[in-house]
Amino acid sequence: MANRHRGETALMVAGESLPMRLTLGALAELEEAFAVDSLPALGERFISGQLSARDIIRIIAAGLRGAGQAIRDEDVAGLSFDGGLNGVIAAAITLLEATFGGADEARPPQPPES
Repeated sequence: MANRHRGETALMVAGESLPMRLTLGALAELEEAFAVDSLPALGERFISGQLSARDIIRIIAAGLRGAGQAIRDEDVAGLSFDGGLNGVIAAAITLLEATFGGADEARPPQPPES
């Protein structure tokens, strides 16, 4: 079970709950992937709301690795996510909110409308 107080969330893949967490190492990995030089710059990048499919893959993969999964970005790209595209977008948003805070805990994150 994911512990939100530790920044943990879960990703549902084929009915299985996979833990995710953005550790300092995972955040450093994302800073490099997004070519930013600080955590505030990384947060601003995510707040922009302009995330590509590749960005979502990187975020999910870093979160899975941060929770101890040995998985490559390419492996994440091939997963069958419960809830499809909306499910994986919601999982990425939830992970970012658990890490950076500031979300209204009473309101579940909403994926962008198609």
